[in-house]
Amino acid sequence: MSSRKAVSTKKSADGLSLYLKRQRSLVEAALKRAVPAASVRPSTIHQAMRYSLLAGGKRLRPILVLAAAESCGGEVTQALTAACSVELIHTYSLIHDDLPCMDDDDLRRGRPTSHKAFGEGVAVLAGDALLTQAFGLLSKINPTKRYPLSVYLEETALAAGSLQLIAGQVADLEAEGNSLTISDVRFIHERKTAAMIVLPLRLGAMSANATPSQLKSLTEFGSALGLAFQIIDDILDVTQSSEQLGKSAGKDLTAAKATYPAVIGIEASNKEAARLTRKAHAALKPLGNKGVRLIEIAEYLLGRTC
Repeated sequence: MSSRKAVSTKKSADGLSLYLKRQRSLVEAALKRAVPAASVRPSTIHQAMRYSLLAGGKRLRPILVLAAAESCGGEVTQALTAACSVELIHTYSLIHDDLPCMDDDDLRRGRPTSHKAFGEGVAVLAGDALLTQAFGLLSKINPTKRYPLSVYLEETALAAGSLQLIAGQVADLEAEGNSLTISDVRFIHERKTAAMIVLPLRLGAMSANATPSQLKSLTEFGSALGLAFQIIDDILDVTQSSEQLGKSAGKDLTAAKATYPAVIGIEASNKEAARLTRKAHAALKPLGNKGVRLIEIAEYLLGRTC
């Protein structure tokens, strides 16, 4: 790599790092306002909701909402409510995913999982409450000319429902211990993960009154990015420690989970993640320079180690 290119790459990385930090700060502040205070009766459920919701993390999905809005000429403030809604849904899915009847995990975002901290019953209810509150937040969105409130609600219900997120979870549970094809694994990942990457991009674009062409580009970008993101997650599960990941490492292998590395190996999985990232880049070409930030995020996710 030439010295000029190395400097340019470093500047880009530095710029992205500052961008992610700034957007994460906005999201964190908004999330604190999005759910009842821990002191509100019954305090146990609100403590549990806030325990998992405010435990940190990359905040990838809400940041994608904000970045998508900006890529379509919108304002971050207009997209913040949708960003919080998506993160509430994501957190609910993690709480339920960690339950003993599902993946039975003890660690999430570097701390004990919800059911370990509050018991299974409260953990289930905390997830239920976060999902319900997510739709309450969506009801407060200011609709745009092209996208009435009903569209936001329909899009979100579809992505989080039995045809996408929950479909992927069910297929994942049924796949444990079975011999699967790469097509089977892709089916799971497209629904369990990619659907909830596509959704924030679409909601962000809709908040900016995106054109049909812009919405199509961001949908294609999200589909490729979401699958690449999950493949990298699968790889990290077998190559990194629990301390690095902030969650239990090696769980996929122990539970005989359906993953790309398990079916095609780590090297081929890395190549597939890189191919999908290039596909994500190509999808953003119609957005021109407005898609640069999203491309940077895609590259960052491809190279992550936790």
